Amino acid sequence: MLAVAVLAAGKGTRMKSDLPKVLQPLAGATLVERVLASCQRLDPARQLLVVGHQAERVQASLAARPELEYVLQQPQNGTGHAVQQLLEPLAGFAGELLVLNGDVPLLREQTLEHLLERHRASGAAVTLLTARLADPTGYGRVIADDTGTVSAIVEHRDCTPEQRTINLINAGIYCFDWARLAEVLPKLRSDNDQGELYLTDTVALLGSAIHLEVADADEINGINDRLQLSQCEAVLQQRLREHWMREGVTFVDPASCSLSDGTRFGRDVIVEPQSHFRGSNQIGDGCRIGPGSLLDNAQLGTGVTVLFSVVNGAQVGDRCAIGPYSQLRPGTRLEADCRVGNFVEIKNSHLDAGCKANHLSYIGDADLGQGVNVGAGTITANYDGVHKHRTLIGSGSKTGANSTLVAPLSLGTGVTVGAGSVITQDVAAGALALGRARQVVKENWPGPA
Repeated sequence: MLAVAVLAAGKGTRMKSDLPKVLQPLAGATLVERVLASCQRLDPARQLLVVGHQAERVQASLAARPELEYVLQQPQNGTGHAVQQLLEPLAGFAGELLVLNGDVPLLREQTLEHLLERHRASGAAVTLLTARLADPTGYGRVIADDTGTVSAIVEHRDCTPEQRTINLINAGIYCFDWARLAEVLPKLRSDNDQGELYLTDTVALLGSAIHLEVADADEINGINDRLQLSQCEAVLQQRLREHWMREGVTFVDPASCSLSDGTRFGRDVIVEPQSHFRGSNQIGDGCRIGPGSLLDNAQLGTGVTVLFSVVNGAQVGDRCAIGPYSQLRPGTRLEADCRVGNFVEIKNSHLDAGCKANHLSYIGDADLGQGVNVGAGTITANYDGVHKHRTLIGSGSKTGANSTLVAPLSLGTGVTVGAGSVITQDVAAGALALGRARQVVKENWPGPA
């Protein structure tokens, strides 16, 4: 049986942020969400989150995870003190305890699976994750022999000059035999440079410790400031891009594009430079995205093009063409073969197949039938200052340039709206609607005096 404890109580002072460190975003998810996701394949029986600084805010961010148990560490007096808080909630628990840090978000699931397997096969009281670094400054050094047996972990500030030459470092990830750990936790002492209780001191007290060296040292990168956050973002973005390129996606300039974990691509997708994906996106086969586009919680069918545009919370049907400089806002749904062009904004609207809005238009809270042609500069005036109203435009209708449709409004099928019209009343099918003043020409106008 396995319990997982994530240490997430720290203030993160060096982040210089009002947001708790474990809630800082990384490729569309918080640090603590990424840590929790890394151990899901292990199917833990218990998942505990040790919280402290802004505990209520951390808990609120994870409200959709009812399986989590929260343990308060107050005050925060080191990692050993944090794990001591588990003595009561895990009283009587029999099994392993995997200890993770809420600010170490790049661990792969396979690494934790290997750690647990090695621990169970060895019979050791604790198995810790280690890495070799060219510059181990700041990390605790692991004192181990050639068999992988660990005799001690010494924090950097407490190392002797000789110990500081060791490049095998402690990653801060542990798999313990919980019953044996529970016996030694009360024996921890704070006689060190920081005056804190170190979890690393349990290694010497347990007397039976081994280590597993991770192959990719990037996995154990911790985050203490904005620089380290950006470095972890770069690692994660590279992982995501490499994964999708192996799955058949072409990135013309990979380094200029960023992805979210929730983005899914079909085959033969081309992503042009400076294109970015946020939230949960579904990109169909044969799409071409960019250059210079942002997709946020978007769903695209097959063969869609998005050029220099923003698609946010919208559904786009097969073979649609978006852009340049279009914005599709939440609630927008385009059926197949629609064309949305230069400087067109669409919000909370449904455009049936074959609709065209090629330039300089705003379509808000509207339903357009098949094959509607929206003339340049057409606006649906959907807001009366208090409420939003819908505009209905029947199939085959077309609006002239610089038309204003004042909602609530219904145009039948095959309606033509004359250029420059302001339409305030419903129009029957097949009609021509004009709503503009008669042109007046003053001959021989003298002009300014």
